[in-house]
Amino acid sequence: MTELRRVSVNGVELNVALAGEGPAVLLLHGFPHTWELWTDVIAGLSERYRVIAPDLRGFGASTRAKTGYDAGSLADDAAALLETLGAGPAAVVGIDAGTPPALLLALRRSGLVRRLVVMESLLGRLPGAESFLAGGAPWWFGFHAVPGLAETVLEGNEARYLDWFLDTGTLGDGVRPAVRDAFVRAYTGREALRCAFSYYRALPVSATQIERAFDTARLTVPTMAVGSHPVGAALERQLRPFADDLTGHLVEDCGHIIPLHRPDALLALLHPFLKD
Repeated sequence: MTELRRVSVNGVELNVALAGEGPAVLLLHGFPHTWELWTDVIAGLSERYRVIAPDLRGFGASTRAKTGYDAGSLADDAAALLETLGAGPAAVVGIDAGTPPALLLALRRSGLVRRLVVMESLLGRLPGAESFLAGGAPWWFGFHAVPGLAETVLEGNEARYLDWFLDTGTLGDGVRPAVRDAFVRAYTGREALRCAFSYYRALPVSATQIERAFDTARLTVPTMAVGSHPVGAALERQLRPFADDLTGHLVEDCGHIIPLHRPDALLALLHPFLKD
């Protein structure tokens, strides 16, 4: 059974879903998601693990913070959450916007991370994603990055906008109505949109943080990079020169939102990898 709890970290309150007992697994969602992205994964892991799935700062029911959407600050939130819950070292799983903070947490606080899983994201300006970016970054990166623009354009049309991402991210299959409605509620209103787009506005800072982290450290924890459509193997290629123990997998016939589109395939990868 999943319990929702509010946990104070770094001047904000995170809304956190908790389930199960055992070694800790921290799940970090992306855009446009909340902790409910992981509903099927939580059900599949909680018999063996203590699963911790927060709404990232500004997202879902967590505090609508004014600042702190760069990957380093989000990694600090994750570290404080694990310490407050007494849950480290944990396996850390991140997708999309949750991948950069998951990576920085493993690089900066390796004592808190026993295994790392990253999915469907790119890591700043690191080499390896040239083929993916050959036609330029996805169109919404620029749209979301302009302060105040996307909020003004989208307010009142949030549901239709999010549906595009949810449909595209599942290759047209869509997500269950209850999960879709939860996402729409979480991203409705100007302030909710501002927080969501603040992540994109912090991407240049996050990219610099990742580059500087790799200037002084290697990724030493066992790491698995999982791709689908559209990122594919680009994330694995970016990590390969910096990781001591890296495994890569592609989930076939799967859209970007792997935990909702192909949860069984993801769990089939997670279960053997997360075992000590």
